[in-house]
Amino acid sequence: MAEKRPIWTKSFINISISTFFIFVVFYALLTFMPLFVLNDLGGTATQGGLAVSVFLLSAIIMRFFAGMILEKVGKKRILIISLFLFTVSTVLYVFVGSFTVLLLLRFFQGIWFSLLTTVAGAIAADIIPPERRGEGLGYYGIAMNLAVVAGPFIALSLQPYISAQTIFIIFSVIMIIGFFCALAVKVDEVPFEKEEKHKLTINDFLEKKSMPIATVGFFISFAYASILTFISVYAESLGLIKAASFFFVVYAIAMLIVRPFTGRIFDTVGPNVVIIPSIIIFGAGLISLSFAESSGMLLVSGALVGLGYGTLLPSFQSLAIQAAEKHRSGYATGTFFAFYDSGIAIGSVSLGLLAGFAGYSNLYLMLGIFVILIVFYYRWIMSKNRGPAH
Repeated sequence: MAEKRPIWTKSFINISISTFFIFVVFYALLTFMPLFVLNDLGGTATQGGLAVSVFLLSAIIMRFFAGMILEKVGKKRILIISLFLFTVSTVLYVFVGSFTVLLLLRFFQGIWFSLLTTVAGAIAADIIPPERRGEGLGYYGIAMNLAVVAGPFIALSLQPYISAQTIFIIFSVIMIIGFFCALAVKVDEVPFEKEEKHKLTINDFLEKKSMPIATVGFFISFAYASILTFISVYAESLGLIKAASFFFVVYAIAMLIVRPFTGRIFDTVGPNVVIIPSIIIFGAGLISLSFAESSGMLLVSGALVGLGYGTLLPSFQSLAIQAAEKHRSGYATGTFFAFYDSGIAIGSVSLGLLAGFAGYSNLYLMLGIFVILIVFYYRWIMSKNRGPAH
């Protein structure tokens, strides 16, 4: 029996740490931005939401060009350039004095966040031995999932005690550490062969082979937007706002417990054994959330969401990359996250309208049923494409 090639190489550890810091700052800014607009710039709640949306808008637009840029410029070079400019953008928040300047900076930073997260995911997938990709990307995904807890926790813990400028300086220091970690990452580049000029096609922007599984990711992230956007508002309406602060802590603990096992099962038994139960558990978490009347029930829902959704993101990313040729891993990653980010953005807006009409409890119930029905769509997608699930 051949010896397993290692996942935890120096390069994998450094790209994972760097990714963790990127997402800590991303989620911290996501949480802190509305407060900054209201308290420091004298803006409105609508403007606070716009400061979040404009970042996501530029990030989504850039996803469609990320694969082409990675292929032509090189992954290591794009990693360093985009990480440097994302870090510079973070430093520039210290000097923001008007809402217009903030919007321009948010749009600018979104571009580099998009390139950065696409290239980091593609590099991580390239570093991991192909036969252990499900397990490796599962570990890599922990960096993003833990940042969901760490980023908002840092921002909201510091906000009452220090100035916004000091908070931005702390975020900048975090990014500088992430930048130096990225410098230590070694990347095996696939040489770009310059082709004769040709008409642009969809292949220059997206990886068609990765699009089917990316659509599943879109529907899942659409439903997950309800957690990111409304969990604190929903908890407050139930009188459970204190418990809401522990929702993502329980989520992270549940995810960390199962992640080492689900990645291995994905690689050895196949993706269906991991993905189908995870979709059902995520749906069950949303349904239980709709019936939450106590802190305990809210936290049980957090555990179910962590077990289900926390496993799905790296699993879908693995399938998206496996569907493509090795030299198009950047396109595959960009395609997957273009659909994923779009699901979050569209869900945040449209589900807010639905919640206003139906109420948060009914919203989570409907989304839970919707998520469980995605199992049938996933099975149809996999049978139609005869992907790695067979």
